[in-house]
Amino acid sequence: MFAFSRIIVVRHGETEGQSSIRYHGITDVPLSDEGREQIRHLASTLPAEGYDVVVSSPLRRALETAEIIAPSSPVRVEPAFREIDFGRWEGLTAEEIEARDPELFREWRTRGTEFDFPEGEPRAAFRARVREGIDALVADGAHEGDSALIAAHKGVFRTIVERLTRESIDDVSYPPLGSAALLVRSDGRWRVEREG
Repeated sequence: MFAFSRIIVVRHGETEGQSSIRYHGITDVPLSDEGREQIRHLASTLPAEGYDVVVSSPLRRALETAEIIAPSSPVRVEPAFREIDFGRWEGLTAEEIEARDPELFREWRTRGTEFDFPEGEPRAAFRARVREGIDALVADGAHEGDSALIAAHKGVFRTIVERLTRESIDDVSYPPLGSAALLVRSDGRWRVEREG
């Protein structure tokens, strides 16, 4: 059974590659100064009890996020928590995508989360990968403690929250850069207790 009673999922801050407007999936861009400041501010709002386990995507922007929030904790890299590969749209803005691939852009806007990025990772495979990663982490919790911090990316964050709470997230802009969700488990069910 699950041992964790508290998991904080964090989306990294702004990057040098401007993740606020560009689709950086597997592209390994570091946090910008603005992003580091966003994460320092976020860290000041998180519970002060610390974390039994700190887990991060292998990409630098997430690793740096974990290190800022939990500087004295070892960070366990979890390849399953890498962001989706946007394929030939990696690094582009929505405007650039629309100019280069107008028909696919319209299809993407129509189909939303059921659309697969051209030459990218299929969404079903991405979601399955992240679900397997969170299931393994939660199952491992019996041996590692009560609380975990996960530093990752927008798509990973959404998939983890949906997997644990069993509720879908309709807001396509959620979560913003440099934000967190505190998930707590009681009576065998996970719920989002706080977002910020």
